[in-house]
Amino acid sequence: MVLIKRYFIKQAMQKTMIDEYLAKQFARARYSGVDIVQTPIGTRVTIFAERPALIIGARGATVRKITQVLENIFHLPNPQVSVMNVENPDLDARVNAFRIASNIEKGYHFRRVAFISLRRIMQAGAYGAEIVISGKLTSERARFEKYRAGKIYKTGEHTDYVVDRAIAHALLKKGIIGVQVTIVRPGTLGDHVRIKDDKEVADFVNSLREQRKAEEEIEEILEEAEEEITGEKTEEP
Repeated sequence: MVLIKRYFIKQAMQKTMIDEYLAKQFARARYSGVDIVQTPIGTRVTIFAERPALIIGARGATVRKITQVLENIFHLPNPQVSVMNVENPDLDARVNAFRIASNIEKGYHFRRVAFISLRRIMQAGAYGAEIVISGKLTSERARFEKYRAGKIYKTGEHTDYVVDRAIAHALLKKGIIGVQVTIVRPGTLGDHVRIKDDKEVADFVNSLREQRKAEEEIEEILEEAEEEITGEKTEEP
């Protein structure tokens, strides 16, 4: 049992170190995460990013360098690296954190960047979002500003499967600006209430009517079949 625990702890630590390395190297590519799967012929490594072209490089040169690093430094057996695009980057906390940090480094005002990102996250369907930007924002004294929309879960079971949280850093002349993004992704929430519009209600009522009509037709068919069966049985001598 102890050896099994040590094995899984070692695997988790190795994945964490690889994840931190890739996040540091490919922040400009809006790195999202990595998936590592052991196979009989080697290790399948899938890297997710908003801008996968920056990770692939010219004719796959960057991917070959990543493969060498994973094999020589992290000791992954025969790594097979592939890069994929993030399905919905506006609902990915790490992508948004890197995006905000990159825009701050380019000289955009942090409040403008935060409000634009917050609006994009909510328009993507998130239940809630929170952006915290801290550091020497407007003066030599460090402070933080928090921007929030919708509903945010800090504790409880919801945080395990619907809350996504990430941190990024913007390096400026006056110091480092920290960015923390928390997104409550669309999912099954017991306390989430949404009022349906008239069209949705009409569609729901029509679907119930069609379902009821189909059930009545099935009942009629079953009754006719039962009458035929009972009639045949009574005709037998």
